[in-house]
Amino acid sequence: MNYSLIIGLFISSLALGQIQTPQPSPYSEIEQTVGLTQVSLKYSRPAVRERVIMGDLVPYGEMWRAGANANTLLDFSDPVSIEGKALAAGKYALFIRPGISIWEVFFYTETDHNGLPSEWNPNAVAAVIEAEVTTVDQKIESFTIAFNNLHQEGAILSIGWEYTLVNLALEVPTASKTMASIEKTMQGTPKAQDYYSAAVYYRETNRDLKQAKNWISKAIELDEGKYWMYRQQALIFKALNETEAAVEASKISLELAQKAGNQDYVRLNTKAIEAWSK
Repeated sequence: MNYSLIIGLFISSLALGQIQTPQPSPYSEIEQTVGLTQVSLKYSRPAVRERVIMGDLVPYGEMWRAGANANTLLDFSDPVSIEGKALAAGKYALFIRPGISIWEVFFYTETDHNGLPSEWNPNAVAAVIEAEVTTVDQKIESFTIAFNNLHQEGAILSIGWEYTLVNLALEVPTASKTMASIEKTMQGTPKAQDYYSAAVYYRETNRDLKQAKNWISKAIELDEGKYWMYRQQALIFKALNETEAAVEASKISLELAQKAGNQDYVRLNTKAIEAWSK
């Protein structure tokens, strides 16, 4: 009798018979760019499952690890601020002391605990945010942390579960990083795309429009003019109240967009020409 074969088949059957079941609090990992800042979020997402959460499963006035399983972790590539409080670049564990109307949200520099620290270290608290609680009508079944209302300078960090939602304003150093990048690039040998990007940023942030006008003209000169470049040139002209020039740039952008088959730019330019020619 071939005992080796029998043992091998038995072991194989055990391996094939291993049961896999879904986790009650699934792991979630989010990589979000906010402006020019990279933000990483790692957390587990427990569900309500017909339980009473706030004030019961998660008691009021007691520290909570903001999720389940391992610590909820936030990692910022740049210094940021949350509700006006500064946080250095780096990784933080997120803890919450919930109340009926106010949550205290703690950003904790010791991140190697599996849940709440056995001994709370006040020196590891980088910031404490008092956030007003909002009651929502639609139940948030799974504990959720999300980045909402993204814009160049920040976002809203939303934390919600059951019928409770808290929103925290996140600010990132986009302006300072962008201006430093523009200054450094312009001191070297900028390319067409560099001139274009700088011009668009200046227009969108209401900076020196005359400088933006020079830069977009240089971009068009170096790259033989693309329909999206002429579109931005038109917008800069219009912001400078040079309406006639804006219409002419829009006509060139329209013609190039038609040749390229880009209907979005065809519609944008057609509307602009109609509005600005009156």
